[in-house]
Parts: sequence; structure tokens; C-alpha cells
Amino acid sequence: MRKLLCILALGLISYPQLKAKTASGADEGVTVDMSGTNSVQPETPAARDARMAWWREAKFGLFIHWGVYAVPAGKYGDVDSYGEWIMWNTKMSPAEYQGYAKKFNPVKYNPEQWVKIAKDAGMRYMVITSKHHDGFALFPSQASKWNVVDASAYGKDLLGPLVQAAHSQDLKIGFYYSHSQDWNNRGGAIKSYKEGDGWDESQKGSFDSYLETTAKPQIREILTNYPIDILWWDTPLHMYQPRAEPIAKMLKELRPNILTNLRLGGGYGDYATPEQFVPSTGLKGDWETCMTMNKHWGYNAVDQNWKSSPELIQKLITICAKGGNFLLNVGPTAEGEIPAESVKRLNDVGQWLKVNGESIYGTTAGPFPFLTWGAATRKNQVVYLHVFNWPADGQLRLPLLSKVKSTTLLIDPSKQLQTTQNSSGTIIQLPPQAPDSVATVIKLEVAEEPIVQPIASFNKKLIASSESPKNRVAAAQDGDAGQYWEAAADDKNAYLEYDLGEPTLIHALAVDEPDRWPRYKQELRIEIETDKGWTPLLSAETKGHGHQAQFTLIKVQKIRLYIKRELGPPGIAEWQIYSPE
Repeated sequence: MRKLLCILALGLISYPQLKAKTASGADEGVTVDMSGTNSVQPETPAARDARMAWWREAKFGLFIHWGVYAVPAGKYGDVDSYGEWIMWNTKMSPAEYQGYAKKFNPVKYNPEQWVKIAKDAGMRYMVITSKHHDGFALFPSQASKWNVVDASAYGKDLLGPLVQAAHSQDLKIGFYYSHSQDWNNRGGAIKSYKEGDGWDESQKGSFDSYLETTAKPQIREILTNYPIDILWWDTPLHMYQPRAEPIAKMLKELRPNILTNLRLGGGYGDYATPEQFVPSTGLKGDWETCMTMNKHWGYNAVDQNWKSSPELIQKLITICAKGGNFLLNVGPTAEGEIPAESVKRLNDVGQWLKVNGESIYGTTAGPFPFLTWGAATRKNQVVYLHVFNWPADGQLRLPLLSKVKSTTLLIDPSKQLQTTQNSSGTIIQLPPQAPDSVATVIKLEVAEEPIVQPIASFNKKLIASSESPKNRVAAAQDGDAGQYWEAAADDKNAYLEYDLGEPTLIHALAVDEPDRWPRYKQELRIEIETDKGWTPLLSAETKGHGHQAQFTLIKVQKIRLYIKRELGPPGIAEWQIYSPE
């Protein structure tokens, strides 16, 4: 999953231009006809809001990547060669890979314990891989013998007990299902190969036949046999609208209240899924960041690149502050155990949520695009300030102009914090020491709709060295990371330039890149205009996840962002510049 990110999650590739990609990202020249009429009945806004209500309230879920790939994990020396993509990375033959299923025997699997781990972490839902790209189903299936009952040493359904355990403990549960990409069932799509092709003869065949004989029947089995709450699609290779529509119709007919992400293809689904990053401006509509605790989704015995518990807590807060949900992943072992490193981190997050959950569950995006010291969530007239970096002078500065009714520490609402306001914003007097070294929450109630100071780049003049006809420069400052600016194809020195109107104090910036596949690997170079000409400020290399930076306070009027892309014309979804609070 990590290697192949969302192609159509935000509808950023226009359907008439969708092409198959090679491993290097180059077009293979396979243009797909995207014609077709969407005949799935539309939903009223009120009905959609009612269906999405529990998910919007939940905010935090557990992702579980589990399957046969957990068996060979640890058998290969290169840390990046295995995990859930081991079969593709090593171009292992289906025959060899299927042999590992004989050793897949998770006798330590305890679904009640897994649910308890999620509950203790403060999670409200979970999503498990019912079938990943290796095509192995964790449920019994009449559509393919490549499943846990017929092909593994375990020989029993793994998903039914987990669904029952989740619902018995008031957790929602969903299935990840790789509907398009399948490396073992003949005709399934394969990253970097033309439709119907593969690296092994046994993989080659008709993709439409695969959909009719394997994918659609298995989706029907899931919808019929398991009372799940979410279907989480992935990598919609070749899934243009006429192919996706029958599946969308099946969902409406069998499970009209189920939630799905936007990775089915054809524009269907309920929410976007940025992967392994947090969009600096958030996204329009419903969205959910999915993220690993280390580098891999599936179990990897030698991958010790763990994110710390404080980092995960702050990720959760930041995602919620921008209006999203957080789906945090674990990769159980072949024996059925969630690694101790994962459990420890989940428990730490849960301990923080036991005290501060009010500031997360049921919140919406905070009113502030950027805060030097942390992030903010909101519930109606209450704004929750999450302070990561406790100010040394005891003064928390906030670019808030609205009248404040009350300000308290969430852990001690009996004590009012002194608050002063002027035309520049709000200052809150804090205790000398932070009650929580990771994230202290301040509960601030406003008397009116929050009015905040605009960011430095808001409505300022932005020019570009060039722009493509469909992706204009205005998209880079419209506050919508779903739209993007792209330079002309022949622009060899592409840049964006802000004129802030007058010398302005700034100390941070954020760059979002288009959420598209292949990822926009780009070199960024930022320069400011001084009395000595254009002077370098900072540089960075990206992997399609953008870049955020804080720097020493400077006064500047013109600032320029140069972009060089590894493949194709450069593109930027959002570029924001921030002044200190």
C-alpha cells in the first residue's frame, strides 16, 4: 500500500486523461475511455450528513494490515524489500508466494484483545485488510480458493470474529478491500503493468473477467455476510466510471448506509484519504489521513523506524485541527499478535485521550490556519487550544479578535486564565510550567463567531512563471488543496512569487503538493528579495507530501518559490506564508 498511493482519491486526475503508469511513472500510452453515465441515485445532503455523523464524531480509528505477507517478513535483508509489498518488490512468482500461506497459522490471534487495544487507545472504529494486493482473502470465498480457509494452515474465517468483537464493544468496523489490484487472481490489475499483463504468466488475463469472477462476487460476499460499517477501497487501477458504477450500485442495493472512501474509482465515495501526510490546509469535505507507526503497513521484523508517542498524539491533534480523521496503522505478526511497540504507543495515545478527549471527539477544524506553538480544534463556540511548545514568557499569543467569554485549562476548569485583547489579537497568561509536556489543552469560549487575523499571504498578489490552461496560478492560494497550479510543460525555471504589499514580518510557510500518483517528487528553493537582490531562504526535497518550515523572523515584501519536478511540469496545491501571532 505504501508504494502505490491514491490515484483518484481527490479526483485530481481527470478521467479522460487517465493512463497506465510504468514503474518510473512514465506513460505506457494506454489511454482509457472514460465515457459513461452515472446512474447511481444521488443522496440528499441531510441523508448524507446522517450517514456520516458517527464517522465525523469518531475522529480516530485503527488500521490493520494483515495477511500472508507477514510470514516472509524478516526473511529478507533489505528493510524496504518486504512488508505487504514483498511479492511485487521481489517479483516473486504466485506459486512461490502461495507457499507461504501454508505457514500462515495465527494461533495467537485474539480478536477481543485487538478490539480492547483499539478501545484503550481511544479509537472509535477499525478497518482491517480483508484482501490486500496479494489477493489473499482473510474470509472464506466461493469466488477464489486463494483465501484463509482453503489455502492457509489456519483454515478458519478471521474476519467474522473480529466484526462480532468490535460491535460487542461498541466499535464500528470496516474492511479494506483491494478491488482492482490483485497479484494472484488471474487478470487482476498490477502496478506498472498494462491492463491484463503481469510479471508471471499465471497473472495474465482479462481484467474485466477478473472483476466479474473474483472482485464483484467477493464484494457481494462481504456485503452479504458481514455487518460492516465501512468499505475501504485502494488503488483503482483501470477503474474508470463504467467499471466502478456496478459496484457502487451494489453498495446502494445491499448496504445503503455503508461508508466508503474515494478510492473505488469513477468519482464514487464519501471521503478523501491522504496517505502518510497531513495537508497543511486540510481538505474540502470529509477526509481521513492514514498513516503507519513505522515505515511499513504490514509486519516488518526489522523496521524499527517508530514514530514516538508524542509525535503520534500531536499528529492526531493536528489532523483534527484541520478537519480530518486519523486512521493509524498496525501490522500484526503471522502468529496474530500486534507488535508490542505498537501497543505501547497506542496505549500512550489512549492515556492522553482519557484526559483530553473532549478536545478531539466531535470537533471540527479550528479557526486558525497556523499556530507557532500548536494547533486548535473547535466545537461551536468553544475553541480548544493544544499547546505543544509552552511559551517561555508565559504568554500565549493568539491571532483571535473575537470577544472571549472564558479561558480555562481543560484539566482544571475551575481556574480562569487571565486573558487580554487588543487590535492585534489575544494574549493568555499561562502558568510557569506546562501541565502536559506533550500537549496541554486550553478551553477557550468565544462570545461570537471566531474572527481571526488573516495569514500574511491571504489575498496577496501571486504570480507564476507560467501556468497550464487547466491549472491556473489562483489555485495555489485558494485554500483548497484539492485544486492545484501547474507550470507550463516547457517551463524550465518554474516559480511562484508573492508580493505581500509591504514589508511584512514572517517566520513560517507551508507548501502542499497535488495528491496524485505518481507522487510529485520536487526540489523546492525559496528566495526573498532584499536590497542585495534575491537571497536564498531555504530549500527542500519533497515526495509529494509538501513541506512546512519555520525560520528566524524576517521582514520581507516579495518571496519566490522555485520548483523543479523530477517527472513532468511542477505543481503546487497550496502555498501559504505566516506571520507570528
